[in-house]
Amino acid sequence: MTSASILGCAGPTLSAEEEAFFRDVQPWGFILFKRNVETPDQVRKLVDQLRATVGRADAPVLIDQEGGRVQRLGPPHWRRYPPGRAYGELPANDPLLRREVTRLGARLLAYDLAVLGINVDCVPVLDVPVEGAHDVIGDRAYAKTPEGVALLGRAACEGMIAGGVLPVIKHIPGHGRAMADSHLDLPVVETSYDELDAWDFAPFRVLSDMPMAMTAHVVYTAIDAKRPATTSKKAMREVIRGAIGFDGLVMSDDLSMKALGGEFADRARLSLAAGCDVVLHCNGDMAEMKAVIAGTKALSGQAARRAKAALGRIAKVPEPFDVEEARARFDAAFEGKWAA
Repeated sequence: MTSASILGCAGPTLSAEEEAFFRDVQPWGFILFKRNVETPDQVRKLVDQLRATVGRADAPVLIDQEGGRVQRLGPPHWRRYPPGRAYGELPANDPLLRREVTRLGARLLAYDLAVLGINVDCVPVLDVPVEGAHDVIGDRAYAKTPEGVALLGRAACEGMIAGGVLPVIKHIPGHGRAMADSHLDLPVVETSYDELDAWDFAPFRVLSDMPMAMTAHVVYTAIDAKRPATTSKKAMREVIRGAIGFDGLVMSDDLSMKALGGEFADRARLSLAAGCDVVLHCNGDMAEMKAVIAGTKALSGQAARRAKAALGRIAKVPEPFDVEEARARFDAAFEGKWAA
């Protein structure tokens, strides 16, 4: 029976303990980080090894490959990509040029991932930053307005899907005005609901047709003063499923982040009880993963429907693509700044 979880592993190959654990608990998917990456052949073998443990050739294998400071694959085997903000700041009278280059960048990222067997990228960041907010989002955001973020966020999603890789919109319902880094602390946002609705929620509403989303470990006092969105039934029902209208698969952000407190089993239990379809645990720590699984249920009901629908969006045949020509166009758009 498939577990409503996405898990990481400790290194570039699976240990015998990890293989046995994954085979036993059957996570829905996996996520890779820099510690798991050495060479293209090694990554392909690890991806195959992960899927073999659960016996599903289409099991989602995720990565955070945004570009800029959030890029798990990099030189010398993979090219560098710009952060989201660089697309929004391309010198152009026509904003559609920025949209075209953003789609092209995502299509190139999807190509890099698909040849490794990775079929989900945790992109795009749809958070809209505000003045004075913590720079954990910063230049990862495509623009400084909801309209700009939504325009380029959709372009990135289109490029990913065209390349056979699922995008994950994040961090729903919006991390842009957080004054703390949720990796280290729990951000509390005291903005009014109407302002959140008009600014923070807007890009997610525009892209509510996307297959997958990742939550924000952020407390919004206008929604739920006691719990971050990840573990808040009110945030999930009234905002994510309600005001935003998202009906795709919702995964928690990483349960090992310090924004969340309590035992790992409780973090998982509360996230699923709030309405997350699956929980995400990233650091590969075996003791923590066992605790997460203790608080995790089987993937069933609406969550299973959404998971199946998400995987059904993976293109069987990617859009025709001349990678060398695309790389040349991309490099020309940035005047060679991000050339390999």
